[in-house]
Amino acid sequence: MKIDLHIHSREGSDGRWNLEDIFAEAARRGIDVISITDHDSIDAQISAAGLAEQYGMRYIYGVELNVTMSPPRYKEGKAVSLDFLGYGFDVKDEALVDKLRELRQFRQVRAGRILSNINAELKKEEFPEFSQADLEAIEATVDGVFGRPHIADYMVTRGLVRNRQGAFDKYLVKCDVPKMPLSLEEASGLVRGAGGKLVLAHPSDPNGTSLVALSSDLNEQQRIVVDLMLGDIDGIECWHTRHTPEVTEAYARFAKDHGLMVTGGSDCHQQPLLMGEVEVPGCVAEQFLEQPFLQCDDISRNGSSR
Repeated sequence: MKIDLHIHSREGSDGRWNLEDIFAEAARRGIDVISITDHDSIDAQISAAGLAEQYGMRYIYGVELNVTMSPPRYKEGKAVSLDFLGYGFDVKDEALVDKLRELRQFRQVRAGRILSNINAELKKEEFPEFSQADLEAIEATVDGVFGRPHIADYMVTRGLVRNRQGAFDKYLVKCDVPKMPLSLEEASGLVRGAGGKLVLAHPSDPNGTSLVALSSDLNEQQRIVVDLMLGDIDGIECWHTRHTPEVTEAYARFAKDHGLMVTGGSDCHQQPLLMGEVEVPGCVAEQFLEQPFLQCDDISRNGSSR
């Protein structure tokens, strides 16, 4: 069984491909269980579930939420961002739908403020500044939720940078504007209130939004989870593109010790194309077959279940 529970689409957030292309490729790669987990958006979920049925795949409703936390013992209490995945919720839940709409609307405001900051940098460099027409051109490329990657791609087309990463390195990190804050308690209440489960995403991703921002030590990361999260989460994403086998094993055992679900996925944005390349054990899918969720036992280091 091939499982990928962390994929982004163009319709919902910052994936490069539309749903039709994603599912066609997922079928070609033999993926059996799949979830589209767009940032702050569930607009693509009904269509994704329909395509999964068309291709004979099992579908699990998904979303990725960015949470703001300010642990007092770390970084002098300064706010940090962490990502959480919601699974198996009611896509028509009113509270969840309304909050996601609010988050998306703020993203539009945030994008305008980021462009204003970028213009200040461009002015220093004596480059032409972004105009309202540029903002409208960027918005025209957005099928789902407006995010910094859309600005980065436009900067590439304008010839300001060579690639998306270059845009982040030179402009977007420096010119960033905070997202609308969403607390862990609020995220948990929204997902659980809609009948779903909340999962800490890629907890030790060295290059992403993760606990590495607070500590690179796995034991310390897990103490943070115990101290600050256990009452609000249902699981841990153990298998991830940028998790080493040691990280995967450590978090799988941590999840078992604390009665948590385990999940996994590629976090594929289609550049590069990673769908189905993370070896996620079959017991991950079995957790979703019954309520309450079954526990995934005896995880081996290579990602198989015994």
